[in-house]
Amino acid sequence: MDLNNKKQPNTLFKQRAHTTIKVAVAAVVVCGLSFLLMNMRVSHMHVIFMFNLGMSFLILTYTLIWVLSACEKYSRLAKILKRCYISVLIVGIGCFITLQIFIIAGSRSDDADVDAVIVLGAGLINNNPSLILASRLDAAIEYVQARDDIPIIVTGGLGQGQTITEAEAMARYLIARGIDESRIWKEDTSTNSHENINFARNVMIEHGMDVENTKVAVATNEFHLFRAKIVAEKAGFDAYGIAAETPGLHRKLIYYFRETFSLVNELIFR
Repeated sequence: MDLNNKKQPNTLFKQRAHTTIKVAVAAVVVCGLSFLLMNMRVSHMHVIFMFNLGMSFLILTYTLIWVLSACEKYSRLAKILKRCYISVLIVGIGCFITLQIFIIAGSRSDDADVDAVIVLGAGLINNNPSLILASRLDAAIEYVQARDDIPIIVTGGLGQGQTITEAEAMARYLIARGIDESRIWKEDTSTNSHENINFARNVMIEHGMDVENTKVAVATNEFHLFRAKIVAEKAGFDAYGIAAETPGLHRKLIYYFRETFSLVNELIFR
């Protein structure tokens, strides 16, 4: 009977250790697949990779503590690690909330006189602007109604399965709504927000603008505006924002959640 009692904790420790190994393998597979897709330039995979990496770290750390707590020899260590784990989790949640505050605070349009408007791409559906992209274009149209002397730079290259570039589809959308074609400048090779803004800068130079002394308004959805202005400022612009309303509450909640990880990526890795 005593022998059985001595073996039982060891058996529990081994069982939990085997479970941890399985979790670790699953985490490596998920993160490895995300990393592979990120290198293949699949849309938003860099953010998904960061999220998967963070969640894998949290789960693996918790399972390690769970394994150690099954062995009396390591029970004290497990308690210390658990306190540290909870502390890190609280700090992480605090950082998430803080970043959300910055994102929400920066989600309003700026009322400023600018030299150009840059509309960031957001994908097409059957060669037409997606709901998200259409909302950005509508916001840009409203913004330039009282500013008929500034150019609108539409950005975005050829997406998978499309026969026209995002820039071309955006230009057609604007023209159909009364915007003079001569005001529309196309940047049609970019694939992400960084390229949207930096390649738009090149287009402005080609049209003879002095980009070092240029004020630009970046048209994008409200959840994306804070980060977009950071990117534009890094590109050397005096940046302002045009906030487009994101259609659908569920879509808005998802994008605001995801934007936190995109902002971390921008602030740390860019």
